[in-house]
This record gives sequence, structure tokens and C-alpha cells, in this order.
Amino acid sequence: MSGVVPTAPEQPAGEMENQTKPPDPRPDAPPEYSSHFVPGPPGTAVPPDAGYPGGLPMAYYSPQQPGTFPSYQPIGGTHPVCYQPGKYPVPSQPVPVTWMPGPTPMANCPPGLEYLVQLDNIHVLQHFEPLEMMTHFETNNRYDIKNNSDQMVYIVTEDTDDFTRNAYRTLRPFVLRVTDCMGREIMTMQRPFRCTCCCFCCPSARQELEVQCPPGVTLGFVAEHWNLCRAVYSIQNEKKENMMRVRGPCSTYGCGSDSVFEVKSLDGVSNIGSIIRKWNGLLSAMADADHFDIHFPLDLDVKMKAMIFGACFLIDFMYFERSPPQPSR
Repeated sequence: MSGVVPTAPEQPAGEMENQTKPPDPRPDAPPEYSSHFVPGPPGTAVPPDAGYPGGLPMAYYSPQQPGTFPSYQPIGGTHPVCYQPGKYPVPSQPVPVTWMPGPTPMANCPPGLEYLVQLDNIHVLQHFEPLEMMTHFETNNRYDIKNNSDQMVYIVTEDTDDFTRNAYRTLRPFVLRVTDCMGREIMTMQRPFRCTCCCFCCPSARQELEVQCPPGVTLGFVAEHWNLCRAVYSIQNEKKENMMRVRGPCSTYGCGSDSVFEVKSLDGVSNIGSIIRKWNGLLSAMADADHFDIHFPLDLDVKMKAMIFGACFLIDFMYFERSPPQPSR
């Protein structure tokens, strides 16, 4: 009969469902559904919505599409933060160091001490060495010197050989080198070895520290004085003439409180400054990582500021330096 379009013979519903369908090339595509329709002519391809998960692999869900997998939203910006493979930030990476602006050279001031002219308070922060605690091997001490703005002023590094450090421990002679932001050594501190087996009142048993600025030129000395109850030091000039005194507490092993060493005039009446060893909780009790605050008048002679600064390290080695325990044999 003319005008009648021939149609394919109908098949049972079960046979249509059992037919094998070609795989969909799209990953994670939604399932096909059986429907009876006559396909029409192909039209223009329309890309899927940005928020439609079926058009993107599972690992590329759109941030605007709410779903099971949360997406990272950058804070404070319109562009997402992207990292190259293997370049993710690690918390242990060193943080950039902010240095105190370098001052201009001054007359009658040893080179490198211009920083101290502008300061009346500095912080001495010793580095914590976990490897030293685990291996019981004494390492060179390192210190960061900062101002109240948390800017680096100096770096102090101990320069002592391995045998001397581990044989003499806290009684070891040492050399401390003070460097500035340019890596130049502007100050040197030397402590000679003194035998402590002699009587404490014997001058040969008293500890002493020499401060040189610039290295090779003696600036002064910090000398220990024998006292039965407390730590007492004298700050001397290059001719070993007493200029100031340092008077410590009766007990430097107090738990839970700061240890204050007062810097006074020779007659003991005027209070010039102080060296305070801060209590840092368990870190102070168990680890060798001390924190000192040094206070002095802003208009104090810069050479005397450097001498008070040097006295801090002799105090640290004598009273707060903890050697790793020796292994039992």
C-alpha cells in the first residue's frame, strides 16, 4: 500500500533488554535507559554544564557543584593557588629571616656595634638541637640575637672542636663568633680553660671571658668573683679596670621562674641593667635551648653594652648549659 512507511518487526521487551550495548566513551557517564523513540537528525553539540559531574572525570569536580568531595576555596583572592607536582609547601622549610636595617658608621664606635647604639633591649635565643639529645653528642651552640621587633641583629656561633666539646663539656674553653647580616665577623668572645679542681678562692680557678671587637682588638673582660651564696662578676675594660658588677640570684636552678642577674655600678647603688634568663617551661627544664633578655640604658657607652652582651654567654655556659648524659658502660 502506497504511503505506508514500513516498520521493523516488534521484539519482545526481554530480548531488547538483553542486547549488548557498546560502551560509552565518556568516563563515569550516567546509565542509558530503554525508550521507544525514533532518532532524529543530529544537531549541534552542546557542552555539558560546568557543574555537571558527568561531563568531567571524578578528580575534576567543579568547585561550584556541591557534592561529596569538598573542594579547596582560596581565601582572599579570585585566582586559585596552584602548586606544581612535588612543590607543595612543607612546614619544616626555613622561614625568611628579617634583619634589622643596617645603621650608618659612627665615630668612636667599633665597626659592627652601631646596632647596639640604637637598642636598649636584645633577646638571645639559643637553638634547640634534638640530635644532641638523641645521640648524646655535644654540638656547637648557636644563638639568634633579635630586637623587640623580632628582627635579627646578630648570629652567634660557637667554634670549638669535637674533642674539646665532648671531653670538657660545660667546662670547655670556647670561641664564639658574632656575625652580622652580611656574614662579617664583628666580634669574638674567648673563654680560656680554667681548672675547677682547685680551691674556689684561688684566682686560677675563676672563670673569665675576653671580648674582642673587632676580632683581635680587646674590648674588655668579664671576670668571675668568688662568692659563697651567689654568682658575682665584674665587667672590666681592656686594661682590666673594673667598670660594673653583675650580681646573680642566690639560686640559679629555680624551677618555674626567671633568673635575674642585675648589672650594677661598682658601689652597688645604681642599677644599670639586667640579664634575665627566661623560664620556658619544660623546654627550659629538659632541653638546652635558653632564652635571655638583656636590658641596658639606651645612652650607655656602646662598649659597655657589648660587655654586658658578652657576660650573658659566660653566665649561660656556667649555669644553664646542659651536657647530654653520658652513655652508661
